[in-house]
Amino acid sequence: MDMKTYVTEKASQAREGARALARALSGRKNDTLLDMARSLKKRSKELLAENKKDVYAAKEKGLSKALVDRLTLNEKRIDEMAKGLEEVAALPDPVGQITGMWRRPNGMSVGRMRVPIGVIGIIYESRPNVTADAAGLCLKAGNAVILRGGSEALHSNMAIVRVLRDSLKQNALHEGAITFIDTPDRGAIMEMLKLEGLIDLVIPRGGEALIRTVTENSRIPVLKHYKGVCHVFVDRDADLIMAEEICFNAKVQRPGTCNAMETMLVDEAVAEGFLPSMLKRFENAGVALRGCPKTLSLYPHITEVKEEDYYREYLDLILNVKVVGDVDEAIAHIAKYGSAHSDAIVTMNHERAMRFLREVDSSAVFVNASTRLNDGFQFGLGAEIGISTDKIHARGPMGLEELTCEKFIVLGDGQLRE
Repeated sequence: MDMKTYVTEKASQAREGARALARALSGRKNDTLLDMARSLKKRSKELLAENKKDVYAAKEKGLSKALVDRLTLNEKRIDEMAKGLEEVAALPDPVGQITGMWRRPNGMSVGRMRVPIGVIGIIYESRPNVTADAAGLCLKAGNAVILRGGSEALHSNMAIVRVLRDSLKQNALHEGAITFIDTPDRGAIMEMLKLEGLIDLVIPRGGEALIRTVTENSRIPVLKHYKGVCHVFVDRDADLIMAEEICFNAKVQRPGTCNAMETMLVDEAVAEGFLPSMLKRFENAGVALRGCPKTLSLYPHITEVKEEDYYREYLDLILNVKVVGDVDEAIAHIAKYGSAHSDAIVTMNHERAMRFLREVDSSAVFVNASTRLNDGFQFGLGAEIGISTDKIHARGPMGLEELTCEKFIVLGDGQLRE
């Protein structure tokens, strides 16, 4: 079977699944999600055994520690996948919700109703948990999903899909609701992107190169973020103990994620009292530091930052450090170098905090909290399908409501156009 035929058949199965799933009642969907969660935990040994194959191959290929970390499953991460499905099951079902209704002078009522988007294609790299997150959210929102994970996670993803599809079957839901492209051939992606009419929306999750390739080649609408160049600004009125904890968490807790801090901005009024101990703590944690001239004057043995470094998404234990004159310079820096993803200010000054919230144009803006919290699970959305930096349809973590669209509904009693 050639690649075009193979991918088209997979998408056709997903389209059939979407039609069946759109009719499924909330109780059936919730029971299926809970069954999926139980099955993931029950079959964890099977999942871990398949994941070991991927991790071994990744290390043999010399992939970075950050990428290997994103790829690795353990009991805790499997439990987190299951918990995400349980939380999605507990959320209100958006499908069928009427979000507004008004009466026109001719007596008819006009409103909007939430409905599934249809078939959603997810193209992603490395992290196997995306398989469960995406499938669970799409199922609850009444959408079929067609998954194409990275070749480095093929065994892990196939094992997770087997578990999820078994639950679909056990709960009498169409197995096409979760469809997986099980070939590592990159040609499958290009064929997916041509299938307007079968696939309604594409969401790429991965590195900038993947996302740009998808965007440039897709005939289907794409929701995306290109990269996460995230900042934390330590203001002159910050609680410096709090600031140190937030900055450390934003960089070190899991550096290979899109919401990890890549540049730390520090108000010059507190730089001398804050930077030496903060930078030493970073170095002790293995962070490679790149500093501006003012930073080097306070901590001279680190590497000098280059202009192009401010645009980089490192996804690793590397951090830019810049001393700025005030909040205005911090906001201007973020506007120039940022990626509209996640940015934070640490301050006890209410007026400055509100300015930062209004003027920083990112998908999530934080006051006195780590950028690592820009996540659907942390925001109470259950699992998320991705973080969008687009401004149309969805922005920020994409939960259930963002996986539906609205249609107009009209209730009349014989009205005609005059």
